[in-house]
Amino acid sequence: MKTLCFIPLVFLTACSTTPKLKLHPQQPPPATDNSAVRSPEIVRAYHFGRYVDPNDSLVMHEKHVLFRVEENTQWNLHPHQTDNVAFQFTPPRDAAFAPAPANDAILAEVNAQKLATARIMAQANDLTSALAQFQTALQQTRTNFQEVAILRASVVQLKKQLDALEATRIQPLPPPSFPTNEPSDSLEP
Repeated sequence: MKTLCFIPLVFLTACSTTPKLKLHPQQPPPATDNSAVRSPEIVRAYHFGRYVDPNDSLVMHEKHVLFRVEENTQWNLHPHQTDNVAFQFTPPRDAAFAPAPANDAILAEVNAQKLATARIMAQANDLTSALAQFQTALQQTRTNFQEVAILRASVVQLKKQLDALEATRIQPLPPPSFPTNEPSDSLEP
């Protein structure tokens, strides 16, 4: 019985009309710079020559350009700031196209690094010449060692030959002493 009471209510709601929505067209906002709303996207182009794919040595890439998004867009969360405010959104500068900031401390450090680099290069040249001399001396020592080894082998060979000759050499016998008719030396005045 309870369900019968709800049936007329269902028909009443079905007959009701839906309110019509009125849409009022709005004028588009005036064209403004998007930097007031979002920061710009930074895209860099990288130029590659012909190269072998590092993941597959059977694949070679031809010369092409690769575009990479370096920094994505972001919402500007400070839209009402004016030029007088100290904080102003500036996109990061490209270090490849902007000179480095210079002050006395940076210039002094750069000069110190240049001097240190020059000293290291001079020491490297000295070490290179010393290494060349060492290589020459080492090669000469190797040659001398080989010659000494050859001479020692020759001395050993000659000693063997000398020992063989001495072993085969017949000792001469003293001359036989036969009586002779010659006067002896003891008779002399």
